[in-house]
Amino acid sequence: MKRKNSPAFANRNVAKVFAAYPDDVRARLMKLRAIILDTAENIDGVGPLEETLKWGQPSYLTTESGSGSTIRIDREKSDGRIAMYFHCQTDLVATFRELYPTQMTYGGNRSILFDVSDKIPDKALRHCIGLALTYHARKNPAHNGGVKKKATSTRKATALKPRARPS
Repeated sequence: MKRKNSPAFANRNVAKVFAAYPDDVRARLMKLRAIILDTAENIDGVGPLEETLKWGQPSYLTTESGSGSTIRIDREKSDGRIAMYFHCQTDLVATFRELYPTQMTYGGNRSILFDVSDKIPDKALRHCIGLALTYHARKNPAHNGGVKKKATSTRKATALKPRARPS
């Protein structure tokens, strides 16, 4: 289920960074923020995300569960595109590129890039975010904090089982 509105900022410094963006950039980053938070909320074992700043960028960490790799979002300094960053020493972006070669644009081995006016490929992006938020649990099953996963027959990456919503 998709979140209707993003929750308020718990971290005042993150709120200040968002407030400083131009309106169009802020709107796009707020959409990405909502997708990240909603995706995390719907995967068993990920737990609540910590929203903080890393390198001055809004960052989302699985601090409580330790299940995943940090996701950061920001505007690219060089060309103004919007970027969702992943740890460059993981195989995450290579996996995304293999799964979704034409649905998204990639920045080397560290980011997914969007023009401010791009339509966000919601389903593909949520899958990529889910893979990042469960990265450590999948790479080290002994570290699996209850993250539900199952293999799919059509894709090499792990499918993620959504959390059941209470009625």
